[in-house]
Amino acid sequence: MQHFIGFLVPCLLVAPMLVAQAKDSQATATCNFDADKQVVVRYQRMTVNVKQPVFGREIPYDKVWAPGGRPMTLFANSPVVADGRKVPTGAYTLFIIPSEKQWELIISKGTDTSGRYHQRDDLYRFPMQSGELSEPESQFSIYFAHVAPDQCSMRLDLEKARAWIIFQLAD
Repeated sequence: MQHFIGFLVPCLLVAPMLVAQAKDSQATATCNFDADKQVVVRYQRMTVNVKQPVFGREIPYDKVWAPGGRPMTLFANSPVVADGRKVPTGAYTLFIIPSEKQWELIISKGTDTSGRYHQRDDLYRFPMQSGELSEPESQFSIYFAHVAPDQCSMRLDLEKARAWIIFQLAD
């Protein structure tokens, strides 16, 4: 019994720290169209060594990618439009396909956040605009920027890459 207690006490001390670390690795980006309508993206933070090439190596080109090993989640409490296509109110998972020239955003109807991707669950695939950052970013980040009334640009930054897509409030 003493051996069990000797094992149990350290586990009880370490468990809260592990839970806190898991929560700290999550981040949220929000676009508020108005007081009642918004789009929220939750994602895993991840850090890379910007002194080494990341894309095409650690993060392969032309393959489905879930940053931090988990798909991002999108919550829309009202319909939005991206690239001319309506995304209904709801919860979705997001994946990315990075490439050298253009990234692609996948909005999936699946809500499994384990990291598994199933093409059959695709709602849409959107080409993303892309550019190069002036300074490398070591931490993957997502944020929204208002670009016009009822329009937000969702921007994804990592290393020297930035990809973005515009979400606008549906009529």
